[in-house]
Amino acid sequence: MIKIGILGEIGSGKSYVARNFGYPVFNADHEVAKLYQKNKKIFSKLKTKLPKHINSFPVEKIEISKAILANKNNLNKIIKIVHFEIRKKMNDFLKKNKNTKIVILDIPLLLENNLNKKEDILVYVQTKRTLILKKLKKRKNFNPKLFKVFKDIQYSNNYKKKKSQFVIKNDFKKKSVNDAIKKILREIV
Repeated sequence: MIKIGILGEIGSGKSYVARNFGYPVFNADHEVAKLYQKNKKIFSKLKTKLPKHINSFPVEKIEISKAILANKNNLNKIIKIVHFEIRKKMNDFLKKNKNTKIVILDIPLLLENNLNKKEDILVYVQTKRTLILKKLKKRKNFNPKLFKVFKDIQYSNNYKKKKSQFVIKNDFKKKSVNDAIKKILREIV
């Protein structure tokens, strides 16, 4: 099985690119959202660590956002609780897809959390800052302060780009993204 990790800046279109590969995708953001909505054990742990912010089940994203903005240390508490479950879910995904030729890992903190292996292929999604900001501002509940907190815990874009074997220049046009993906797949398969 070939694992392809998708890297890039917040809002660069990593999930868009990941979906366009046409192989099974592990999307960590979607898995975290499911944990907040369906996992009472996660709710209990969050409520214990963040009693002023987490009030009811299912956990609302706005409660998580307010906890992070109230104190940056709260983000570390949340990550410690959620990360273990996400790693488990990723391992389940990999087991389920063990006979698949290629799988895609769409995990925002892939490098930061050492979730990749040396033999994994890394693809950096490069997008113009103006396009990123335009996309982010369209997101429901976009908060520039929260964006900065998340950006601060990530490795620099230059570092991610250097670690990557491939770069896709994302202009959010299906043809150019698919052409870049086809080129990558020709080289690795």
